[in-house]
Amino acid sequence: MPLLLVILFIVVPIAELALLIQVGQAIGVWWTVLILIADALLGSYLLRTQGRLAWRRFNEALVSGRLPHKEVVDGVLVIFGGVLLLTPGFITDIFGLLFLFPPTRVVLRRLLVRRGALKLVTSMPGTASPPNGRHRPTDIEGTAVDIDPPSPR
Repeated sequence: MPLLLVILFIVVPIAELALLIQVGQAIGVWWTVLILIADALLGSYLLRTQGRLAWRRFNEALVSGRLPHKEVVDGVLVIFGGVLLLTPGFITDIFGLLFLFPPTRVVLRRLLVRRGALKLVTSMPGTASPPNGRHRPTDIEGTAVDIDPPSPR
């Protein structure tokens, strides 16, 4: 976790600044600023349209009586994608677009769900130990008793 925080708050901003300087030197400062403004406008538009679509699908899932797990993950990815596109910089824009475009969002959702399901299964008591060997199954001792429901009078 500390490595992730270092990457997010130190490495990414430095890489963004270096790339912005390189692009600014190659095409000019004003063109770079114009591209960043266009990125922010595109991000807000995509956030609005894809967010509405995710919200509509969420409500449709609830109305049909099924759990909206895919829709919730899509909504989270749309929010993160919009925030990344609104953040100035080209690296965050690339990741934001990946989160917002439906074809790439489906792939990212599958990866996240698969990874989350794997963590969930390996953390359950009584399951096989994960590859790192830190988890040990838990044995629970006790007695089970069947209780009949009270009969109606």
